[in-house]
Amino acid sequence: MTNMQPVDRHRTLRRLGAVAGLSVALSACTYTSTEVATASVPDDYRQRHPIAIQEADRSVVIFVGNARGGLTDSQRGDVMGLARTWVHEGTGAVVADVPVDTPNARAAAASLRDVQALLAAGGVPPRGIRVRHYHPDDPRTFAAIKLSYPRIAAVAGPCGLWPEDLGPSILNNHYSENKEYYNFGCASQRNLAAMIDNPSDLEQPRSETAAYTARRTAAFEKYRKGDSTSTAYPEADKAKLSDTGK
Repeated sequence: MTNMQPVDRHRTLRRLGAVAGLSVALSACTYTSTEVATASVPDDYRQRHPIAIQEADRSVVIFVGNARGGLTDSQRGDVMGLARTWVHEGTGAVVADVPVDTPNARAAAASLRDVQALLAAGGVPPRGIRVRHYHPDDPRTFAAIKLSYPRIAAVAGPCGLWPEDLGPSILNNHYSENKEYYNFGCASQRNLAAMIDNPSDLEQPRSETAAYTARRTAAFEKYRKGDSTSTAYPEADKAKLSDTGK
């Protein structure tokens, strides 16, 4: 029996060593996966919230009363403005969603005729206007005519995502690294995307247009004579508040 005790002791030590080695290996795997997940979030807000180019809808809502057919002056301006922007940026037909089986359904149908006439006057061809009828999901909702068309737009977001706490906590292990929080810069990117008139400007510069020949000829003639090529405005002094400094 005395000869079996060292053997059992060595066997127990080997088992404990194997368990310790397995624990170290598992902890190393856990550490590696954490580093990969952390590295997948870019530090630059322009990479976290990139501005993307995609197709989006531009829409106008026209509220129609129950007993009035036709459009008001402001509504006519909205429809004409939609027609002008469609000619400039539209990539599909103008869709008019008109309510049916509602108290203002008859007035909406009469207003639709005005909408179609204004769109045609603004440059939208008849084949570029589609009419769809819809039933409001909620009867308490005031039904309206909705005009929309697809266009190429720059978009960013969504914003308001907070995957980690801002302050020190158990869930936020990177607070001491003093990095930008995830939602930082998202609103600025989204506002910049909304203000871009031509989304293709983000990808490539615009081609040069032809020079104004008349103005260029006048400037060259002044240069040939040795005169100043600057433009003199005779009424420029009228905008001054005083003659101080003359």
